Amino acid sequence: MTRTCRVGAMEIGADQPLAIIAGPCVLESTEMAFEIGQTVRDACAELGLPFVFKASFDKANRTSVDSPRGPGLETGLAWLERIRDDLGVPVTTDIHEAAQAEPVARVAALLQIPAFLCRQTDLLVAAGRAASKTSGGVNVKKGQFLSPGEMVGPVRKLHESGCDNVMLTERGTFFGYHRLVSDFVGVGQMMRLDVPGGPPPVCFDCTHSTQTPGSGVVTGGNRDMAPLLARAAVAIGVHAIFLECHPDPDRALSDAATQIPLAQTPGLLADLARLHQAVHRA
Repeated sequence: MTRTCRVGAMEIGADQPLAIIAGPCVLESTEMAFEIGQTVRDACAELGLPFVFKASFDKANRTSVDSPRGPGLETGLAWLERIRDDLGVPVTTDIHEAAQAEPVARVAALLQIPAFLCRQTDLLVAAGRAASKTSGGVNVKKGQFLSPGEMVGPVRKLHESGCDNVMLTERGTFFGYHRLVSDFVGVGQMMRLDVPGGPPPVCFDCTHSTQTPGSGVVTGGNRDMAPLLARAAVAIGVHAIFLECHPDPDRALSDAATQIPLAQTPGLLADLARLHQAVHRA
């Protein structure tokens, strides 16, 4: 039986509504963040979908050293705190260093571990300890280089750090031809992970899964495929969908090729809500 992951006042997991984790890839301005957050919040509220706002304060793994990275820890957390309080929604963001875990956990209800760092013991231990102090959760993105079964390792490290409030996220594997591949058999296996307390809920990242790594100074992608992948993931029973959206994706400071236009996001969420209801009625 799938356990649940508590994020603020909501629970993500079996027998729960489909959760939506969404926002811009990186914090660009408070005005844009509020525009995106309010649009998605209102669409989710109308559809009865729990919503967690996501944005990064620092993109520490950009392809180029010259690429924009975001406002940084102090300013970024101040923005996220305003978004959390003014919009009345929980927020999540990624951490890249163990020292970031505690200050971020005081603002974010869900700490996100990037895929490339999902095996970093110090980072996982710090995240687990910080989340347990604030009754928060940890969302671990599966590394593109790992099999589904190998995600037992990060879950056990968090458990041994005192945190069982965990979610896992699939964001594609590297075994494609100049693009990531979404392995839905693997997603199904991760949903049945054999770990203490039962398998954590699984989220599917439909936008990062459309990336085309190694395509130049800036990572490319095919955002038009993101809705297709999101629908497929909901159809197999994932517990949450992660997506990045932007009012003008082509001008986004990060992941311009993969973010969904904000104007298209409410329609996609409506499709996903209907599909989730149909799957759970079957």
